[in-house]
Amino acid sequence: MRKRSFTLGAMLLALVIAATAQAAPSADIVSGIRTRYDKLQNFTATFEQTLTHKESGNVEKRTGSLRFKKPLLIRWETEAPSPELLVVTEKEIWDYLPDEEVAYRYPPDLVQDSRSIIQVLTGQSALDRDFDLKDEGKDGNLRKVRLYPKEPTSQMVEAVIWVENDYLIRRADIIDFYGNHNDVRFVDFKSNSGVPASTFSFTPPKGVDVEDRVEKGAVPERNLFN
Repeated sequence: MRKRSFTLGAMLLALVIAATAQAAPSADIVSGIRTRYDKLQNFTATFEQTLTHKESGNVEKRTGSLRFKKPLLIRWETEAPSPELLVVTEKEIWDYLPDEEVAYRYPPDLVQDSRSIIQVLTGQSALDRDFDLKDEGKDGNLRKVRLYPKEPTSQMVEAVIWVENDYLIRRADIIDFYGNHNDVRFVDFKSNSGVPASTFSFTPPKGVDVEDRVEKGAVPERNLFN
C-alpha cells in the first residue's frame, strides 16, 4: 500500500511539474526576443488585420503596410477596405482619414506605454517586466506565447504573439476589455532594410480639416491601430 501511495504521489508530482513547465515561459523565448529586437533598427512589413467584435459577431478584414524605425517611429497605412494613415513621431501622432477629409493630431504618450498594441507588434514591449507569460508551444512553424498584462488596460487584457525561429514576432492578437480581438499578421517582413526619416513626416493636405488634440489627457476618436 505504501509503495502504491508513493507511486501515485510521484505521478501527481510529475504532472504538477509538467503543467508548471508548460505554463511558464521558456527563458529562451524572452531573451531571444529581447536580443533580436535590440539588434533590429527598422523594418517594413505588409499586414493582414482581422477585427472581431464579440457582441455583434461582426468581422472586418483590413490590409496595409507598416514601417518602423527606432526608437518608436511608425507609419501604419491601411489600404483596404478604407484608407487610413497613422504616423507616430517623437513629438506627435497623426491619424489621417482621407475619405472623411480630416486629420487628428494627438500627443505621442498615447503609444509610449509598454502594453500598447504598437509596442507589442514592434517588439518594444518589456515582456518580462509588464506581462505574465504562458508558453503554449508550437503552432505550425511558429511559437505561440500568451501575454497577461500585470496591469491590464481597457485596450488590452490579454494578448497572444506568434514568434518565428528567428525570434521575430510574425503575428499578434490583442484582446480588449470587451472581448474584442485585433489580430494582426505580418505577410511580408523585411528587417534592417533601411527606412528614411522622411517616411515618418506628415503634413495635412490642403483642404483637410485638422482636429488638434495634443493637449494632455486627449482621447482619440477611436482606438489607434484598431
